[in-house]
Amino acid sequence: MTESSDSKAIAPKWGIKAITFSRDWITRPVFAVLLAGAIIFAIFADKPYLEIGAGIFAVLGAREWHRMVGQGRYRVEMVLTTAAVWLALATFLVPNTPLLQSMSLAALILAGGMVAVLVTASVRHNKPLWHAAGVLYFGLPALSIIALRDFSYPRHHHGEWVLVGLFVIVWATDTGALIFGNLIGGPRLVPVLSPNKTWAGFIGGLAAAALVEAIFILIMGGHVLAGAIFGASMAVIAHLGDLFESWAKRSFHVKDSGSMIPGHGGVLDRIDSTLATLVALAVLVLALQLDPLFGAYS
Repeated sequence: MTESSDSKAIAPKWGIKAITFSRDWITRPVFAVLLAGAIIFAIFADKPYLEIGAGIFAVLGAREWHRMVGQGRYRVEMVLTTAAVWLALATFLVPNTPLLQSMSLAALILAGGMVAVLVTASVRHNKPLWHAAGVLYFGLPALSIIALRDFSYPRHHHGEWVLVGLFVIVWATDTGALIFGNLIGGPRLVPVLSPNKTWAGFIGGLAAAALVEAIFILIMGGHVLAGAIFGASMAVIAHLGDLFESWAKRSFHVKDSGSMIPGHGGVLDRIDSTLATLVALAVLVLALQLDPLFGAYS
């Protein structure tokens, strides 16, 4: 084979690919719908359903994280992480407690949990910084989703719809990236981190998130253009969350974080984008006073 033909063989190509059937075509959307339904129910149900749901995902995600990091030695660190997250979530269930007070106490609990994991892993010579990072990696998003739901926005309490809008963005980003990435292909986004993610998927995810969020904000009665820009911006955060997990897996030579969810891989593979966007949105709303519904309830 000549040099020119070699380069053609390995160069990424743009264009519509041939479509081949995969079992994931069935399992992926079925389990995605089931998960989405459970999440929507928990968001709109009374306490403590969302707190319990956040705690369950934190336990399952922490198990995969610490197993990946510890490579067989992870149970002690996992127990400490999940205990810290559950105790932090419990602060939101104390009756008649202001949100700021609950968040402050929860943050202290997470900090204590992180120190406990750091010391324990250090004594065990078991990658202490990586294990300790797991407390924040799952704890901060868990607190963020509860704080966003409970936060009283100016003149209205509509935290539930703020969360729905966020999940709409994340789901649209994942779907757009999957479809455009598989159909078009082309140059890799960050091949050193993830060999399968492409620029086509990245742009497709942004476009899908902008479109779907614009439609959502239109239905809610807010400013559509602001919704589209917000959707695309949060899609970038979602992609970064996905890339972070890919980097972590690559660091420990792991292909998938697990296999618990058919068609999706592990729990961490499914929620990596959500973890990043929840924390980012909590900062925008709680610290910068952004209205994620852009005037829909004004």
